[in-house]
Amino acid sequence: MQVKDQKKWRLVGGLSLMAVAMFGFGYLLVPLYEKFCEITGIGGRTGDAVVEQTLTTEVDTSRKVTVHFDANVNSALPWRFEPTERMMQVHPGKLYETTYIAYNRSDQPVVAQAVPSVAPGQASLYFNKTECFCFTEQLLGPGESRDMPVRFVVDPNLPQRTDLVTLSYIIYKNDEATAVLAAAD
Repeated sequence: MQVKDQKKWRLVGGLSLMAVAMFGFGYLLVPLYEKFCEITGIGGRTGDAVVEQTLTTEVDTSRKVTVHFDANVNSALPWRFEPTERMMQVHPGKLYETTYIAYNRSDQPVVAQAVPSVAPGQASLYFNKTECFCFTEQLLGPGESRDMPVRFVVDPNLPQRTDLVTLSYIIYKNDEATAVLAAAD
């Protein structure tokens, strides 16, 4: 009987260790995935180039890249959200600015967060935002609208075969921040 009990405890210990390892892997999966996307450009994550280095790069006036602007609103967010211009011709290395307009259609203040992506995925390594409303949460009061600027530069090292880049945002309601705001009122 004692050998049988030892096997049971060994099995229980092995299964417990496996459960802890699976939990640890699940816990680390998000930061690992984000790092993987940052390195490979998969998922349209924008590059984190040093702004000073990017802005001191010479402008490539011999080349134009079309930047397409896109906006999507999560169905739980009662906002209208759209770019002020759909496309822009840019010279790599030059700093540009555009804006998106957000309008809160509800009768309550709402907090939202925008998540950017760049397509094609590899272009995200060469698309650098120096200012963006996506860096912070956005609060709009009832019926309020706001112009939200985006300043960006396309790195001159963007592969020559890439002549169209899409900057897309999806904006989500931040339920937790909105609830805190409502509780404070």
